[in-house]
Amino acid sequence: MTTAKEAAARHVRAAADDLIALSHRIHAHPELAFEEYLASRWVADALGDAGFEVEHGYCGLPTAVQATVGSGPTHIAICAEYDALPDIGHACGHNVIAAAAVGAGVALAPLADELGLTVRVLGTPAEEGGGGKVLMLEQGAFDGVHAAMMVHPAAVEMAAMPGLAVTQFDVAYEGKAAHAGAYPELGVNAADAMTVAQVAVGLLRQHTGASDRVHGIVTHAGSAANIVPDASRGRWIVRSDDLDALRPLSERVRRCFEAGALATGCELSTTPVGPDYADLRPDRDLLDLWVANATALGRRFPELPAGVTGAATDMGNVSHVVPTIHPMLGLDCAPAVNHQPEFTAASRTQAADRAALDGATGMAWTAIDVARAAQRPR
Repeated sequence: MTTAKEAAARHVRAAADDLIALSHRIHAHPELAFEEYLASRWVADALGDAGFEVEHGYCGLPTAVQATVGSGPTHIAICAEYDALPDIGHACGHNVIAAAAVGAGVALAPLADELGLTVRVLGTPAEEGGGGKVLMLEQGAFDGVHAAMMVHPAAVEMAAMPGLAVTQFDVAYEGKAAHAGAYPELGVNAADAMTVAQVAVGLLRQHTGASDRVHGIVTHAGSAANIVPDASRGRWIVRSDDLDALRPLSERVRRCFEAGALATGCELSTTPVGPDYADLRPDRDLLDLWVANATALGRRFPELPAGVTGAATDMGNVSHVVPTIHPMLGLDCAPAVNHQPEFTAASRTQAADRAALDGATGMAWTAIDVARAAQRPR
């Protein structure tokens, strides 16, 4: 192991108690997309204490953070996430992501100038819907970056998450209320419109690709059983292999909702929820460096069953512009998986704490490898 890597590992070990405390504090105070005021401040303060120049409210987003250290020619971006999910809190383990990103920054700060690095730790809000990284990418947050990285907890270790492209939109039907018993013929039933659309989506699934996904929730469909519902609301997500496949699938899904309006006489409106997420495209060379470093830390990559499909992340959009990795750190918690209450509990365990520290060290080591490669004669 190089002296720089030994030093980085020492810095993570020295900060371990503070990093774990940060992870636990964020876990105990879950905040939704674009509302991560506590978590973003804690991340910013920790990086400021480590010698970073910090900008809170970066890119015009109140809960986005940019922290920079070093002035070398090789620019590394390390992404922190910290938003939680409604009702089930940190069931995707973003508290671990934030702690690992801060830890990698702490490890690299004293070494950056010696290594020829400029290290940019980005606190990126609203990954669970809202596309914070997409908005930051559009504002130039990743300009000049040679490599971007983050880590993410999961049930099992994965070098690369098979991330799909995704679009999300709200659906609203407007009908006409009436007494459901006395004058039902005067009503225009908005709940029926949503039902027709859901049936159409269900039938469509037979004719979609193996990795295509369509799913959603009805958030409102009436207020009393004896009133014909004059309004219904829902939120829907469509996923496919990449943006080119996503667009025609999304159009087919939208026609299902048009069918609900046509069948019932309701008025339909759809509203995008944040930007579309692109499919995740990990950089092969960067990924090889990560796997070697993670293996040196004792992490193991089991063979995954065939046909595993991924979730989606706004890091996918970054990966289309900048060499990127998004490895998954196994918490050995199966059958509990992301977005389950059981995974919320798993994200505050010794395995999760180890993942945060290994993620910090592994990203720091990978950044060091990138810096060394950039200095070699070509």
